[in-house]
Amino acid sequence: MEFRSSCPIAQSLDVIGDRWTLLIMRDALLFQRRTFAEFAGSPEHIPTNLLADRLKKLVKLGLLEKIPYQDKPLRYEYIPTDAGQKIKPLLRALRDYGQQLG
Repeated sequence: MEFRSSCPIAQSLDVIGDRWTLLIMRDALLFQRRTFAEFAGSPEHIPTNLLADRLKKLVKLGLLEKIPYQDKPLRYEYIPTDAGQKIKPLLRALRDYGQQLG
């Protein structure tokens, strides 16, 4: 992946800094959501075209692994990789920060 800056924070945002990516990783890591339908059912109602795009990006970046779980029709589940697991502390910190806001 090509980064816009040498700053580690900017590089992290290049990977996970859009509106939906961290929510998908939250669902995968904290709520054990695995299938497209499970991700689509999140309370934030991510549009399915954006969900498909972000899942593809997360697989390409090595944060999720795409594994077939059904043959006919072919369906996949998305499993966090070891690299994806490293986002858990960030999600917990964001959760803690968000709880202080309300």
